[in-house]
Amino acid sequence: MREAVLKISGMHCDGCARRLKTVLEHEPGVREARVSFADRRARISSRPQGVDEGRLEQVIEAAGFDGVAEEP
Repeated sequence: MREAVLKISGMHCDGCARRLKTVLEHEPGVREARVSFADRRARISSRPQGVDEGRLEQVIEAAGFDGVAEEP
C-alpha cells in the first residue's frame, strides 16, 4: 500500500473534511482517505501501484478545494 499526503486549503469546517474524504474514497485506486480539518491535510492510502497525485489534486479542486502534494 502507498500513501500520499496533500496539503488542503479552502476547508472551513469538519463537514468540508468529511465531504472531501467521501469524494477521494470514490476515486479508483484509493483504499482510504483521512482528511483532517485541523491539520489541513489529506492522507490517501492507495493500492501498491499508487494513484497519480496530479489526479488527486484535480479531484480535490473539482470538489471546491485546493490540494498540493507534500514532498516525502
